[in-house]
Amino acid sequence: MHQHAYEGQCTAEEARHASTKPTIRHPKLTLLALALGTFAIGTGEFGSNGIIQLFASDLDVSIPVATYAITAYAIGVVLGSPAIILLAARANRRTLLIGLIVLFLVGNGLSALAPNIALLVVCRFVAGSVQGAFFGAGAVVAAYVYGPGRGGKAFATVMGGLTVATIAGSPLGTLIGQSVGWRATYWTVVAVGLLAGAALVAWLPRTDDLRGSSVANELRALRRGNVWLMVAVAALGISSIFAVYTFIGPFVTDAARRDASLIPLALAVFGLGMAVGNHLGGRVADRHENRGLIWGYGAVLGLLVLIGLAGGNLAVLLPCLFGVGATMMYAIPTIQVRLTGFAPDAPTLMGALNLAALNLANSLGAIGGAVTLDAGWGTLSTVWAGFVLTAAGLLLYVVAVVRRAPAPPTGPARPRRRQTIGSGSTGPGGSA
Repeated sequence: MHQHAYEGQCTAEEARHASTKPTIRHPKLTLLALALGTFAIGTGEFGSNGIIQLFASDLDVSIPVATYAITAYAIGVVLGSPAIILLAARANRRTLLIGLIVLFLVGNGLSALAPNIALLVVCRFVAGSVQGAFFGAGAVVAAYVYGPGRGGKAFATVMGGLTVATIAGSPLGTLIGQSVGWRATYWTVVAVGLLAGAALVAWLPRTDDLRGSSVANELRALRRGNVWLMVAVAALGISSIFAVYTFIGPFVTDAARRDASLIPLALAVFGLGMAVGNHLGGRVADRHENRGLIWGYGAVLGLLVLIGLAGGNLAVLLPCLFGVGATMMYAIPTIQVRLTGFAPDAPTLMGALNLAALNLANSLGAIGGAVTLDAGWGTLSTVWAGFVLTAAGLLLYVVAVVRRAPAPPTGPARPRRRQTIGSGSTGPGGSA
């Protein structure tokens, strides 16, 4: 999902160390430590969606009110990720990653202890503020560990942790929450985070080569109109994935009238679709400028209509959940490639903005779904909120981006792209 968002960052980091050949004692263990971190973060993010009914009931709030916790996490990414990246611009990435995992543990530990929805919302914001900065710093370390020419492949492997989180971590967290209580889900995330933190301390290289650098060039990219257009296209269009994912539990139990024990299966089906779509979408994004986004957004609109009309039938719902995950993830790599392409001299900040846009979509999808539920339009009505938002994103892209010639970037020239990055990279969670 995020490999292409940080592709430019990996390329820039390779160029920075082009004259050095880093000596890492255990490169695979370093990548494993980073993957454990992304797995823990992904499980904490997506796992919250699977237990929304549980903490809503326990904290005595409605499901629309419970979505505030999901929204708060997304806002934490939107506001916290760019802020942390800018504030810690010169920090050594090893130090930054360890500090971020500590903050992650605090946010999730306090989430498990939250006595009411207000404090849970605050704690989810804290946990969310870690995500974008961790992925960005992880990109730098991964590119350094594998050396020139292999940064994209290395980071694709690291991001396998997030893919595993959507397929296995989130369903397992939901199952634990159903069996032991929703607080146990967050304690499980804390346990995985502790393991990741120990691995980071043990296996991240200690070197001044991982020190930070100035972000002055990256800040200049914020003046480019196409950057903000792509952020809007992502925030609007991707929101439908969260207008579905956030409410998978109610879809299964209320709309399809099936036992809650099927919710982890539904989450796993959705996650598998995301993994397949990410792989195929990465290939398309490398070869075609617009096709991945237009086809992906268009296909998901059709699937949303099908869920809205017949999602009460489990035989329809499950294939559609797979399809929504696959088609939306088919579009995301194109968004990420285009955003980085509009500001190739600002890869770190573009990576943060890209992830912020996706999490703003998380917030919009959850809010839109909550509005339709509050209006009394029924459990499956959340997909119509997603339909409207994605249609708006597709229209904006076609009218304002496709038909508008991209403004040439200013600032330092982009380092020449190596063949092994993006188009030639494979690995769990990445795209070839």
